[in-house]
Amino acid sequence: MDAIREYIGNVRRILDDVMQTQAEAMKEAARLIAEATLSARNVFAFGCSHAGLVTLELYYRTGGMATINPVRAPGLNLDVDPATMTSQMERLNDYGRFIIDALPLHENDVIIIHSVSGRNTVTIDAAIRAREKGAKVIALTNLNTSGTVSSRHPSGKKLFEVADLVIDNRGARGDASLDIEGVPEKVAPTSTAIGAAILNAVVAQAVANVVAAGGVAPVFISANLDEGDAHNARMLEQYKEHIFYMQK
Repeated sequence: MDAIREYIGNVRRILDDVMQTQAEAMKEAARLIAEATLSARNVFAFGCSHAGLVTLELYYRTGGMATINPVRAPGLNLDVDPATMTSQMERLNDYGRFIIDALPLHENDVIIIHSVSGRNTVTIDAAIRAREKGAKVIALTNLNTSGTVSSRHPSGKKLFEVADLVIDNRGARGDASLDIEGVPEKVAPTSTAIGAAILNAVVAQAVANVVAAGGVAPVFISANLDEGDAHNARMLEQYKEHIFYMQK
């Protein structure tokens, strides 16, 4: 078995599926982010455990928007040992509400929330609380998984049911995508690769929308280019009222 070829083929097929089924939702997500940028609103991105890797991809990133702020909370970011603690922490009642209330998140701001299963309490609480505050919630999830598992939230709802906009990553149930003979478990998850592609594409469209509307897009360039530091310092200064990850 050529597992490398099979996995890359799976990723390609899923990306094709995403383009066929999720393009309109992605365009709407880009519109929301661009409108927030043009109207001097704030943009955030949040996920727990490995779901957080995709949201961290978006901030302080070469070719990314300087104004996308990561939401990082204790115990949720794979920075604790034992690592299993993250799985327990994301099931805590009300923690998601506390996280949102600690943010400078206001009416008409935008928050991206990523969860493959969409079943755990923290992300659902975060989405509900964000909408209570008048923010727009973009959910990136996997409906193939979420539709077949029970909610761990007291309401019985899952993330896709409490968001303003849903983008489906179109992955396999449980995320792992590859069958290998002799191994009972599937291997090779796709949510990080596909999620990063989806959200980077959304950000690219948001940048295009900002420019089309006559705005200046807050885009970083590589700090390893000779001109990088000076350019990025200008972006950080110009948009400092909407950048919270530079605060000490």
